[in-house]
Amino acid sequence: MKKLVCASEVEAAVKTGQKAVHIDCNTIITPAAKDAARELGVLFTAAQTDQEAGGAQQESRSEVKFDREVICQVVKAVLASQLLSGRPAFSPPYLSETELKSGVKIIRGRTVQFENFDTGNPAANVACREVIGKSESQMSAGFLTIEQSSFDWELSYEEIDVILEGSLSVTINGVTQHAAQGDVLFIPKGTKITWSAASYVKLFYVTYPANWAELMSGH
Repeated sequence: MKKLVCASEVEAAVKTGQKAVHIDCNTIITPAAKDAARELGVLFTAAQTDQEAGGAQQESRSEVKFDREVICQVVKAVLASQLLSGRPAFSPPYLSETELKSGVKIIRGRTVQFENFDTGNPAANVACREVIGKSESQMSAGFLTIEQSSFDWELSYEEIDVILEGSLSVTINGVTQHAAQGDVLFIPKGTKITWSAASYVKLFYVTYPANWAELMSGH
C-alpha cells in the first residue's frame, strides 16, 4: 500500500527537530510537501533495506568518523552564518500550503516572522511581512505591526486594513480616527495619512495593485 507524505508531516518533523523524512519506493510525496521541505531545509531520505543496512555496517570506523567530522563542520558553519546574520537557522518567513491546480494558498499566521519596515522615520518601530505578492495576484497582502510609534505616509494605491490586535490611530486632513480589534479601514488612493500606535497594533493589510512598493518609489 502506498504511503502519502503531506506538507503537514514535513512541518511536524521540523517542530520535533528532524531535518529528514524517511521514504521508500512505496511513498508518494505531494507537491505541497516538496515545497514545504524546500522552504524548511528538510531532506527526503530513502529507507535502507536489510541488505543495505548490513552492508553499511561494514564501513570502517575511520570512514564513519570522517563523515561525522565533515557533517559537524558543515553544521557549525551554517549555524555561525545564521547567527551573524541575526536569523535563526532553517527558518522560513512563514509556513504556507498552496494547492497547485487552483492556486489556493493558506498562510499559517502564527508562523509569520516580521522584518523592519522603512517608513522614512528612523525612530518608528514598524515591522511587516508580505505573504501575497505580485507574482501571485493583482493584490498584495500581509501583516504589519506598529509599536509606540507614528509615521507619515502617502498612498499611491488603495488599501484595506483589518485590526487584529491592539488599537490604531489615523490622522487625515487634521482629523484623527481610532480603530480597535476587529475594525476594518479602507484608505483611498492618494490619501496623506499619519499612522500612530500609542501602545501596539497588529493589522492585516490588502493593497491594490500589488506593485505598491514600485508605485511609491516612482518606478
